[in-house]
Order: sequence, then structure tokens, then C-alpha cells
Amino acid sequence: HEELAYAERRFNDQLLPLAKKYDLLGVNVRPEYGGRGADNVSYFRALARIGREGTGVRTFFSGHLSIGAYPIQAWGSEALKRKYLPAAARGDAVLAFGLTEPDAGSNPREMTTTYAADADGYVLNGVKYLISNGGVADAVVVFAYPAGLAAGDPARRVTAFVVDTKADGFAAESFAANAKMGMPTANTAMFQMENVRVPREHLLGEDGGGLRVAMGSLVSGRLSVAAGCLGVIEDCLAEAVEYAKTRTQHGKEIGRHQLVQEHIARIELARVASEALVERAAALKDASEAAPADRELARRVDLLAAEAKFFATNAAWDAADRAVQVWGGRGWS
Repeated sequence: HEELAYAERRFNDQLLPLAKKYDLLGVNVRPEYGGRGADNVSYFRALARIGREGTGVRTFFSGHLSIGAYPIQAWGSEALKRKYLPAAARGDAVLAFGLTEPDAGSNPREMTTTYAADADGYVLNGVKYLISNGGVADAVVVFAYPAGLAAGDPARRVTAFVVDTKADGFAAESFAANAKMGMPTANTAMFQMENVRVPREHLLGEDGGGLRVAMGSLVSGRLSVAAGCLGVIEDCLAEAVEYAKTRTQHGKEIGRHQLVQEHIARIELARVASEALVERAAALKDASEAAPADRELARRVDLLAAEAKFFATNAAWDAADRAVQVWGGRGWS
């Protein structure tokens, strides 16, 4: 299914029904909310395996679980958890994470999305951009600033909400698949909120505490990308080794040629190093979640997650390049 969707450059419409069939949509959701209750080590191992099926597939899970379900489970009220997590774990609700804006990518302090409180809840206005699952999501974790406050005002602090995509004034538009390189099967969208009403109970965490929610969720997101890239490396290794055993050139299998052996050895080094970083970061994240008051441990997790993502993404790129070279002309075509 993924290969066909990739060739046709479209969202893989079999991903959700297959994930529902094999109960994969609540891997890191606690059992009391309908999930499988995996710890971080197990969850990121699962994402590595999912990553072998394609980065577009892994991206769906990252948006739905790592930065969708995770912040609701970590910072949501009991009512909010009951409303969204069981449905997400069943596959009846797809989740997404809306932080990035057209002019505010890596720096959330430059966001322009705003909210205003009234007697019934909140009213949100703004545009979010490059949102994974944004065009297929039923609910999105959204970040906004209080309306009417200038930059530098101490009262101007980010707040997080869970927004239903069927709300009046919410409009999403998916990007054309050919506008993205390498991940045509992942849904990516921008959405606009024009006077979107959000119930008071949809506040995520505390009013003004949204930056903590965003930064904490991004640690989970970074690790999910690193784990997915480990899966890419594992797949490159398996494909390169299999082809090197079956393809013959100059009277012997190409795997007996020294340059091919070097490519495969480098892919294996990338695999084992990426695996070590991901596993170490995941284990440390488990320890940090068991000791939430330990700020130094949380800081170490934050740093290690960034290191794992940086290393594994670059290692996956190099592994893919080497796998193409092992396959030669067939790799390019």
C-alpha cells in the first residue's frame, strides 16, 4: 500500500484502517484511556519498526501520538483525556499538533495566532502551517497568545488548547503531494481559524503555560523522528545486504567487492550508533517521567533527544545514499 501511494504521490488511505486492525493507534496511551501503555523504550522501538515502512507512515504516528496524544495525556484534564484519548487509541479520532506558522517556524515567540477569553470559553484566530496530519485530523493541539497584547508585555504568554477541526471557522487545506520531497504519503496541511470557539474545558495545561506544553511535546516529537530514522537505516541495511547477495558483477556477488562491503559496513555503523542514542534517550525519558520534579534529568532528556534527532536524521540520509550506490542504476531508478 505504501509503495503504491508513494508512486502515486498521495496520502496512504490504507494506513488508518491497517493501524486500527492491528491496534497501533494507542501504543503510548495508558490502558485506562484505551491504549496499550507502552513505556518510552517500547514505544520508540515500535516507531523504528514503523519507520522501516516509510517516513510518511512514521510521520502519521508522530503527529497522532508523539505530539498529539502525548500532550493531552501529560497536561490535559481528566475530562479532556476521556474525551480524546480513547477515540484516538481506537482510530476514531486523528490528532495533530499546531505550533508552526508561516512566519514562525522554529521560534514560537514569533507566533501571531491569538485567543480571547469570554464567558463561554475562548475565541481563536490565526493560521498554522506545515502541520502533519493537519488535513485529516479531528482535533489539533493549538498554541496561541492573548489578543491585544504587544510583544514584551509580561502578560503575553503562550497558551495551549485542543481544537476540534469541525468547529465553525476552522478551515484546513492539504498541500499537494508534489510540493514535498521524500514524504508524499504524509498528510501536511495549513489551517486557518477565524473566530473559532473553544470550550473552557479544552484548555491544555494552565492559562499561560503553553510554552511548557510545546517544549515538552517537542522532546517526544524529536525522539519519534530519531526512532523513525533508525527504521530507515534498518531498511536500507536489509535491502543493501539482500541485493549484494543476489547481484553479480565481474564474476562474483557484488557483496564480495570491497567498496560495496564498505558501504554496508558504514550503514551498519549508522544503525548501531543511532539505536544506542535512541534507546538511551528513551530510557532517560522514562526515568524523567517517573521523577517529574528532577529538572536536571529533564534537561538531560531534552539535550539527548536533540542529539538523537540530529545524529539519526543525518545518518539515515547517508545510509540511504549508500544503499542507492549498492543498488547502482537500479537504486537510482
